[in-house]
Amino acid sequence: METFAEARAFVKHESYARDRQGIMEAFDPRSIDPPILDLILAFARLPHCFTLQSCFGHFVSADEPDPTNLAPLAAGGAGPVRYRIAYAAFCIEGGVAGARLRDSLAGLCGIDPDYVQFGSPGWFWERQPNTYALQVEPRRFMFQDTAVVEYDEALHIERIRERFFEALRKVVTVEESLTLRD
Repeated sequence: METFAEARAFVKHESYARDRQGIMEAFDPRSIDPPILDLILAFARLPHCFTLQSCFGHFVSADEPDPTNLAPLAAGGAGPVRYRIAYAAFCIEGGVAGARLRDSLAGLCGIDPDYVQFGSPGWFWERQPNTYALQVEPRRFMFQDTAVVEYDEALHIERIRERFFEALRKVVTVEESLTLRD
């Protein structure tokens, strides 16, 4: 699965309101990884975006073989770890509020540019124009949805993932307050 492509410029999205309504009607909170459910619900309150997909990111190893496991990595572990990427993909409405949000999301790459990417994956864009995704993935694997890494790097990815979701919470909190003023 293609997980990364350079960010694109906004295009006209005539059916944005209808598309957002359809996504919101079909939204099932049970399909969201519990650690980020609050975050996805907060983004759902913003009128200038809607979430298409998200994943908290999962670490699969000999110690934890469940591919949907949400447990933190154990300190002192060893061996290879299969990491299934953490990401969030949003469709953003063009305009002042949308541009502000898109720029804020793009800024999250500053957390660690070697592990956080922002772009417009083609397979999302083909379904919804003005789609932007953030992913936490080692740069050398940025076009893949999984990566096999050594345990020490997996611990680093886990720390970046935590910082990433905390920063994403700050972005949505700011957006909520600015939306109230708009």
